[in-house]
Amino acid sequence: MSAPKKVVLAYSGGLDTSIILKWLQTEYGCEVVTFTADLGQGEELEPARQKAELLGIKPENIYIEDIREEFVRDFVFPMFRANAQYEGLYLLGTSIARPLISKRLVEIAEETGADAVAHGATGKGNDQVRFELAAYALNPDIKVIAPWREWDLTSRTKLLEFAEQNQIPIAKDKRGEAPFSVDANLLHTSSEGKVLEDPADMAPDYVYQRTVHPEDAPNEPEFIEIGFEKGDPVSINGEAMSPATILTKLNEYGGKHGIGRLDLVEGRFVGMKSRGIYETPGGTILLEAHRGIESITMDRGAMHLKDQLMPQYAELIYNGFWYSPEREMLQAAIDKSQEHVTGTVKVKLYKGLASTVGRWSDHSLYSEAHVTFEEDAGAYDQTDAAGFIQLNALRLKLLAARDKRLK
Repeated sequence: MSAPKKVVLAYSGGLDTSIILKWLQTEYGCEVVTFTADLGQGEELEPARQKAELLGIKPENIYIEDIREEFVRDFVFPMFRANAQYEGLYLLGTSIARPLISKRLVEIAEETGADAVAHGATGKGNDQVRFELAAYALNPDIKVIAPWREWDLTSRTKLLEFAEQNQIPIAKDKRGEAPFSVDANLLHTSSEGKVLEDPADMAPDYVYQRTVHPEDAPNEPEFIEIGFEKGDPVSINGEAMSPATILTKLNEYGGKHGIGRLDLVEGRFVGMKSRGIYETPGGTILLEAHRGIESITMDRGAMHLKDQLMPQYAELIYNGFWYSPEREMLQAAIDKSQEHVTGTVKVKLYKGLASTVGRWSDHSLYSEAHVTFEEDAGAYDQTDAAGFIQLNALRLKLLAARDKRLK
């Protein structure tokens, strides 16, 4: 690959990406543009601007953007229409953020005339795959630089030495061994590494940052009502809110009640298994509520087919194929299934659990007249079931008769 002339760097302002910034300047002698995304990670982003300026980045080459609404509206909500869970448990909080970051990297590259983008993902993880597959899908001619796969800064000591040699500010706590690595956005917090690397050891309480311990949550349950339109939440307790505001509010409810903790050993796309501690308080409530409203508004056949598609859909997102034709095909089917997923769900929040306790909708398929144990006024003729059973039993009878004959 020829040396890039201008690079757009996904920049957090932390030590690692600051080292990457300086490394790009010294290794390639190129101009660097920084992009820092506010995805609801809960950190002040102005220090990232100040640090970029300190490292010689021109003010016009520093991009800091609040993309929380786009993140939730165009990425999180479409994913939740599918009830997506990787390996049946993980709500894909890190995975779903990467295609949006890559999208903005590529767009900013086009706006600034940059010929490359760069990220700080390591060569062992999934994020390198997600960033790069998305970037190439959006611009097949873009160059992608992954410093962790190129440089010889292979230890924390070497990183700190490089930082000191290049006058890169080092936070005091960075001089010791960090206890674990954290990635956060509005959907979740992910913690990995160090004290979490042995899956036999219980995670220390201090790892959890968004949720109280369920045992310490309020002793009284709390009830909330979530309104849906075509599969997406639009209100809480009757108050209409924007997508990011809804998720923020659900995070507050979930954090207060200790909801959304997950200790998972997962199969990474690159082949190894890793252990992560995930906190997805609002997303866990949303998943429960969404399944609740689907239960009365979706036809059985469509619902069961969607559940069969979900693992493949979730795996595509986990593996970095958000911009693939197969994900878009599945999305079209999922979105079609949500046409009547409109109504309200009442959810009970109590000591780590979110439970649907009520649901109602003008689009409901539930018929009390048909299922009642009381007189049904002729809504259902129970004698019809006899023929239904006989027809479905026919092939089983024929199989049993053959087996009996051959014994």
